[in-house]
Amino acid sequence: MTLALSVLALLLASLYAGMTFANLRAYRPPPPPGPVPPRVSVLIPARDEEANIGPALACALASTGAEIEVVVLDDGSTDRTAGIVRAVAAHDPRVRLIPGAPLPPGWIGKQHACWQLSLAASHPLLLFHDADVRLEPEAVARLAAFAQGRGLVSGVPRQVTVTLGERIAIPQILVVLLGYLPLPMARANPTDPRFAAAIGQVLLVTRAAYDASGGHAGMRGTIHDGLRLARAVRTAGFGTDLCDLSGLATCRMYSSWRDLWAGFSKNAREGMATPRALPVWTLLLGGGHVLPFLLLPVAGGTAFGVAALAAALVWLAAGATAHRTRASWMSVLLHPVGVLLTLAIQWNALLAGPRRRPAVWRGRSYDL
Repeated sequence: MTLALSVLALLLASLYAGMTFANLRAYRPPPPPGPVPPRVSVLIPARDEEANIGPALACALASTGAEIEVVVLDDGSTDRTAGIVRAVAAHDPRVRLIPGAPLPPGWIGKQHACWQLSLAASHPLLLFHDADVRLEPEAVARLAAFAQGRGLVSGVPRQVTVTLGERIAIPQILVVLLGYLPLPMARANPTDPRFAAAIGQVLLVTRAAYDASGGHAGMRGTIHDGLRLARAVRTAGFGTDLCDLSGLATCRMYSSWRDLWAGFSKNAREGMATPRALPVWTLLLGGGHVLPFLLLPVAGGTAFGVAALAAALVWLAAGATAHRTRASWMSVLLHPVGVLLTLAIQWNALLAGPRRRPAVWRGRSYDL
């Protein structure tokens, strides 16, 4: 029995490691900027972001190689967010502040904010990014260069992690993305919605693709803006792609354990945490990433060697991902713990069922 489990663990670990190393060859930074500066509308939805909006604006306005405007939507903030943007706009005509309209029934707050931003944008390229993202000067121009011939592009910024919870949980985003999305196949079939993937933290879309796909209005009641918009863009006949933004942008998603759990739980309800998907993900992640380490203390002989090989493959792939994306090495050392935490959040979201409380984010409740 132990040998059979070790072989299963090795097969699942090999799947993860093989996909990761193949994807790391394809997951590259965007190319250098082209000779003609692109015209890009940088669109930032902001709700109670007084700690973030000033640095986000400063980084966006430092962009080189692109003609930009920066539009910020104040989505009902109760803090100094709007005042900070007004102060910057008074000295830089590239910045505009627009007040958000009341949230209509059936809309998720971020989708409504991004839809209003799209209506206010005047350039042919729309770059949506969260207020906690910091762009490097070349990021806008290089993303625009990567978008040539495509309808939508995005990538994962370097995730800034401070607390232990952040360091073991946040890198799991890239474990799933690079470990289980066949990026070469997705590129070979650029308009197939089955291979759609995008990151809502930083997302650039052409006006033509955005309008043809229905934009954020077409997914008004959903949380996963990146994934849903990428699917819609591909369905509309435009290509999408991913690039490595770890050298061109940073983001600190959550600054406390409470926010981390709430944020991941909110996303889980439209992600893995479905009755059909979660058992499969539990087999893939639990069997491939956790089982090898559970078997090591109890296996002997051949079973121990097989389990040790599986564990080594997992650590090698996780380490390669961390090195490329500049993640904390704590995430590699405690990789099995991070996977268990991810599964715990997903199962908690699923088993809460109809009695679960509404997801609460930025002071709004969503019964997802």
